[in-house]
Amino acid sequence: MKLAAAISGDLRKIMAEEIKAAEDAVTAGMRQAADGLKADLRRQVTEAGMGQRLANTWRAELYPKGQKSIKPAGFVFTRAPTIIRAFDLGAVIKSKHGFWLAIPAPAAGTGARGKRMTPGLWEQMHGSRLRFIYRRGVPSLLVAENMRARTGKRGGFAKGSASALRSGRGMTSVVMFILVPQVSLKKRLDVDGAAERWASALPELIVRNWRN
Repeated sequence: MKLAAAISGDLRKIMAEEIKAAEDAVTAGMRQAADGLKADLRRQVTEAGMGQRLANTWRAELYPKGQKSIKPAGFVFTRAPTIIRAFDLGAVIKSKHGFWLAIPAPAAGTGARGKRMTPGLWEQMHGSRLRFIYRRGVPSLLVAENMRARTGKRGGFAKGSASALRSGRGMTSVVMFILVPQVSLKKRLDVDGAAERWASALPELIVRNWRN
């Protein structure tokens, strides 16, 4: 009886060690797969020329949090799903509120704190109206009239002074927005392909992390 009890105790110990080894290996493998997928997707975004800020919206989490498990789950997600989905699937973007999409020209600048410039925001900031120029067969325009070029390092354009407006010297019209009916976004990301590659790599990652 004592021998049987000793053997039973040894088996329970061995089983507990094996379970712990399995939990360690599977959890570590899943963490590496999730982190690898996140890194791959971030790289795709930067290589597509969309910037590190958008790339950093990809995050990875492991469940159960803070614990090792024989059945962990890796969750890789983006905090900018609408943008990522558009470049993953390709999309046609149309205006929600009118016929045109207004694409800012460099001269339009940006709003406060780098906010994207819109025609309404530009008119509010500059206190003047933009003039619509329709062009058949090519993008139409919104232009600012009675503008003058700034001198010095700042560059760009500013509204003409009262004296400049009276004389007309140095005044010009400047394109602030290009108007198009829609914009087609080509597929530039392959989220599903990256996910499949790391899912296929998971068994090998688990084996690598299994203690001998």
